[in-house]
Amino acid sequence: MDAVLVIDKPSGITSHDVVARVRRLLGERSIGHLGTLDPLATGVLPLLIGRYTRLAQFFAAANKSYEGVIKLGFATDTYDVDGEQVGPGVDNIKATLEDIQSAAQTFIGDIEQTPPRFSAKKISGVPAYKLARKKQEVELKSVQVHVERFEILSVEAERAFFTAKVSAGTYVRALAHELGQRLGIGAHIAELRRTSSGEFSLQQAITLERLQEIRDEASSRRRSLEEYIVQISLHPRQILPQLPSITVNGETAGLIANGRAVNLSNLSAAPQVKVFAGEGKLLAIAKRIAGSLFQPKVVLGS
Repeated sequence: MDAVLVIDKPSGITSHDVVARVRRLLGERSIGHLGTLDPLATGVLPLLIGRYTRLAQFFAAANKSYEGVIKLGFATDTYDVDGEQVGPGVDNIKATLEDIQSAAQTFIGDIEQTPPRFSAKKISGVPAYKLARKKQEVELKSVQVHVERFEILSVEAERAFFTAKVSAGTYVRALAHELGQRLGIGAHIAELRRTSSGEFSLQQAITLERLQEIRDEASSRRRSLEEYIVQISLHPRQILPQLPSITVNGETAGLIANGRAVNLSNLSAAPQVKVFAGEGKLLAIAKRIAGSLFQPKVVLGS
């Protein structure tokens, strides 16, 4: 089964939990997600299924968009509502909406960000959160990330509603934590929803409950589950829209399936292309090596 599904992840479970559940529902072992969401977070979690897992490398740099709520008044050790309070709280928050908006704007652009101690970043091969839970010292290096948008929409009592668009590798809960530090009042993420990841959006997403219903319907009608999954999977011409597509004949498809370089006319300016056999069968991602000569980089089938 080869497919691309966008799951609307529920709160309270990990991204790995989602993958495990979809594996059971589809009876497919080869499934991977594109970008971890914290257990607290909900929203867009794209899944690559079957041979499409070989495409994961092409999505590594995808920007992410979020909406959510920042709780003002105190920080937590995890930078979100699931953590324990760190330091004294601030009962009387005097910061105005304009103050908070102005502080948020200082994060726009390329910034240095230190990942949270409670994160999946590895230290000598061990996830940082495992060390943090054992109260062991966690020292993570800062990394450069890009914040395209961090907008505070409104403030109600101690809750600041926001939207953000950030580069891959950015921790939004770290932004909330650092915003609290900058304001001198402490802050953490109370709610977080990913609204897009690269070309994937909430409009394309289905819930795990809906996927269960689809599996049950296929079973009750004694139909192939793959037939149903193809109907809800993103069409392969929709994914990686930055790469041009070309449809090849049978002879060229055979060469590509065997890893041979081929001439793809009228595409000499494109560094990489999606190669199709017919409308819906994605054969490979090919890389230009000279002129109109392309070498298959990832082969998905014959």
